[in-house]
Formats: sequence, C-alpha cells, structure tokens
Amino acid sequence: MYRKILVALDTGSSDQELLPAITALATLMRSELLLVHVADGWAARNFDQLKLAESEEMKQDLDYLETTAARLRTDTSLTVSVRLVLGEPPDQLLKVAAEENIDLIALASHGHRLIGDIIHGSTIDAVRHKATVPLFVVPPKRAP
Repeated sequence: MYRKILVALDTGSSDQELLPAITALATLMRSELLLVHVADGWAARNFDQLKLAESEEMKQDLDYLETTAARLRTDTSLTVSVRLVLGEPPDQLLKVAAEENIDLIALASHGHRLIGDIIHGSTIDAVRHKATVPLFVVPPKRAP
C-alpha cells in the first residue's frame, strides 16, 4: 500500500518521535523511506539566484540526513535514501513527493497553537491542504 514514504525531518527533537513510529509502519508495509530535510535559512533560500556556496548549516543538515539513514539501514532491513532540498518547507515537500512518486508523507507535529503557528508557521497545515497522498502525523511527546 505505501511503497515509498517521504519522512520530513527537521533535525530537532521531534525527529525522535517520528522516526520510531514511521520505521515500524515501513517495516510492516515493506516500504522504502526517503528522508527529506528542507534547508530554509537565508543561504538556502537564495542559493540558486545568488549562486552561493553551500552553507555550513546545509552541510550539517546533509550530514544529519546521511547519519540518520545509515543508522536506519543498520537497525532495519529498510531501503533508506536521503534528499536535502532548499526553500519553503511545504512547497519543497510537496514537490519532492510528486517527483518521487511518494505514497505517504510522514511529519512530526510541534504542538504549536495559534500564536506559535503564526510565529513559526505550520508546515503540516500547508501540506495537508495541497497533498495528494495521505499524511502520517506524529504528535509531540507530552509530559505526564
């Protein structure tokens, strides 16, 4: 059913909630994982038009993706690939999903409400309105 799953990583603590959940599903479904991070800093957003060199942040993001993929390949029998893209997260995630024939998009929620969404934006909200495939959303871990 879900042959290829796009896993949107933000290189933060929410990845630690998302990865075990989506890995379990992917193992059951025998899915391939595509780990994606959208670099959205100033250098990433202006990379092409200003012909910029890769920023240190972009290098760290790619290293994070590669390290995470290597760990998943070692710990599971899954096929895992990575992709670092640049720009607006919702737009880039949807673009990659279309290009890669993704069957499911997995994201972690940060639990922002109203003001937090206004300040930080809501990638999930923007993606869910335009996605043509199902979303798998993992909520943040709540303190008891």
